[in-house]
Amino acid sequence: METEILKAEVLIEAIPYIRRFAGSTVVVKYGGSAMVDEKLKRSVIQDIAMLKYIGLKPVVVHGGGKEITSLLERLGKQSQFLDGLRVTDEETAKVAEMVLSGSIGKALVDELQMVGISSVGISGKDGRSLLCSRKLDEKGRDLGFVGQIDHVDTTLLETLLANNFVPVVSPVGVDAAGNTYNINADYAASAVAGSLSAQKLIFLTDVEGILKDKDDPSTILRTLSEQEALGYIADGTIKGGMIPKVQCCLDGLDKGVESVHVLDGRVPHAILLEIFTTKGVGTMVTKEKQA
Repeated sequence: METEILKAEVLIEAIPYIRRFAGSTVVVKYGGSAMVDEKLKRSVIQDIAMLKYIGLKPVVVHGGGKEITSLLERLGKQSQFLDGLRVTDEETAKVAEMVLSGSIGKALVDELQMVGISSVGISGKDGRSLLCSRKLDEKGRDLGFVGQIDHVDTTLLETLLANNFVPVVSPVGVDAAGNTYNINADYAASAVAGSLSAQKLIFLTDVEGILKDKDDPSTILRTLSEQEALGYIADGTIKGGMIPKVQCCLDGLDKGVESVHVLDGRVPHAILLEIFTTKGVGTMVTKEKQA
């Protein structure tokens, strides 16, 4: 009986959040261990299904860098990186599209369908949803067919949402000349969330959240304002690989997203725990400091 009462209390705690966010658009950037471990994958799919069933409008943007590297290796092609960014020639761009829009995207659609959620896999090329130009790295070096998103056309996404589908978006874009570009999935998620005026943008990662000390999980920042984030980057508190993630959070806020969440995708049901419980499980980044 105690277990049943506890379950009821959890549901009751969620009521104000369900009421507040019903009808809201939530963009989930799906990546990391949660895409590899089958139990975690099932947990994420269930969370997305729950969001849909209780009246939110989820949109999934997924990555797939490890899978792209794996297929390139099987094809005998060595991946080249500049400061962590993949140099993408025309052949690599085609492989990325095949992996992202093909195997990964369609698998996610199938898994959502299996839990009763109507979903459609698209890439940024469909409806020219993600119009790109060539992206240079911070040192001005040409990375090949790596895309910088110049414009998001939400027509197709809004049509799918209006017809009760969950869009599953692969980060593949196109330029005006029809060239295919591989896009960083974090920035694709940020651009999509901003263009849809999403209430929430959620990044699933392999870290607990944003930490003041990357080696100490107890230093997690539960809330973080834009001003605080910029200060922590400036003084070196936030450093290394966390800087691009925080910059993506700030990019989402600048594009109009209400709050951005960095969650540990290794925690089962992290999405539901973050949105529908008072304490949450990750870091919430907002424009202004939370009271």
